[in-house]
Amino acid sequence: MWAIIGGSGFEHFTGIEELQPLERKTPFGLASSGLRKIHFKGRECIFLPRHGQNHELSPSEVNYRANIFALKASGVQRLISISAVGSLKFDLKPGDLVVPSQYIDRTKGIRAPSFCGNGVVGHVSLAKPIWRGGADAVKTIKPQLDFAAHFDKTYVCIEGPYFSTQAESNTYREMKADIIGMTNFPEFALAREAGIAYLPCCFVTDYDCWDDSIEHVTIQEVLATMKKNNSKAVELIDAILKADPDADLSCREGGLKNGLMTPRESMQEAQRSMLDVICS
Repeated sequence: MWAIIGGSGFEHFTGIEELQPLERKTPFGLASSGLRKIHFKGRECIFLPRHGQNHELSPSEVNYRANIFALKASGVQRLISISAVGSLKFDLKPGDLVVPSQYIDRTKGIRAPSFCGNGVVGHVSLAKPIWRGGADAVKTIKPQLDFAAHFDKTYVCIEGPYFSTQAESNTYREMKADIIGMTNFPEFALAREAGIAYLPCCFVTDYDCWDDSIEHVTIQEVLATMKKNNSKAVELIDAILKADPDADLSCREGGLKNGLMTPRESMQEAQRSMLDVICS
C-alpha cells in the first residue's frame, strides 16, 4: 500500500476521489486530521495532510509518531513525503524539486524522535535514511517532468516556526546543507523504525535569507510559490505511482523489526502490542 503525506501547501490535491476516513487514534495520540483512503487518479492509496486538514498544526505540534504508526497500521509499505523547503544554494531555484538523500537534525528535542523509550530500547541505522530505489525511480521519470529535479542533496531540519536568522542560514551552508525545512525529522527516522520505505520529495519555495542580493523569505512569498508547486506535486505523484517502483526495498528490513535490544517478554503488554504493528 502506498501513502502520500502532504506538507504545507499540499493539504489538498486535484484528482483525488475520497473513499473513507481512517482511524486516527494510536498509542501515541491522534494522527493529523484528514487521514483517509483515496483514489489518486484511479490508484488506491492513503493520504495524510501532515499539518492537519486545515493546516492547524505547527511543525513542532505535528504528532509524527502517531502519523507513522497510523500509516503502518493501515498497511502502508511505501511512502511519498511532499514538503515545502527553502534553498541554500543558487542552483536550487523556487519551483524546483529536490529529493534529498541525507539529513541534518537541528530541532530542539521537543519532538518525540522514536517509538522506543520507557522500557523499550532499539537502535536502527540512518546512514542511508531514504528509500534509494524510490529516488532512482524519480531519476528515471525526470525527463517526463516539466520542472527541474535535483538529487543527492542534504536537508537540514530546524524546529521553527521561525525562519532562520542570517547567521544560522549561513552556518547551515557551511555544514554543506542544500535545503532547509521544518518537518522531515523525525518523520524519516520513524518511517525507518516502522519499516516503511520513505521517499522525500521537496519543492523549493524560497532562498531562505543567506544572501542579501536575494529577497529574504516571507510567508507571502512561500504561499505564492506553494500554489504553483501544488500542480507539480500532482504530476510527480502520478508519475511515481504509474512507475510503481519495487527496487531496493531493503530499507524496510532495517527498522525495529531487526533493531530491538529489549526482550519482548520483559515489556508491558501495551508495548508488545505497539511493536506487533511497527515490526509487522
